[in-house]
Amino acid sequence: MSAPPGERHLLVPAAYVLLLREGADGPEVLLQLRRGTGFMDEHWAAGAAGHVEHGETAYDAARREAAEEIGVDGLDLAFLTTVQRTGGGEPIGERVDFFFTARSWRGTPRVREPQRCAALRWFPLAALPDPVVPHERVVLEAIASGTAPPYLTLGFEGSTA
Repeated sequence: MSAPPGERHLLVPAAYVLLLREGADGPEVLLQLRRGTGFMDEHWAAGAAGHVEHGETAYDAARREAAEEIGVDGLDLAFLTTVQRTGGGEPIGERVDFFFTARSWRGTPRVREPQRCAALRWFPLAALPDPVVPHERVVLEAIASGTAPPYLTLGFEGSTA
């Protein structure tokens, strides 16, 4: 899907926050079960995520989304990777996703938007639930294997993942 001649290409940015902690069986990640969103409902997804708003950095969007969706602040954010993706004909357009991890924060994660999130749960990175939003699974598996590159592409011919 490309922009008509003479029009600029539109790329939609989003920020993702992956809270990580050490569990009994190794590293764990906090995931939410999407419900009522109209996109990938009944799939597990990052604990907090959302669009980067006009005039906002991806870091600021990550902090805002974490406060709005799971009630935590004071995140010690670490940039992980950027995923540029296209839907290959699906109506998602083209997206650029900024993934951050946090190993420390203030507050106890909790569901703050029950109309959009059915559950919030910790999972070992080595035993992710099914289903996980596909592009997020790629990133989570890269974290688990220690192979997360700074930039990934999905859905493009010759994609890196």
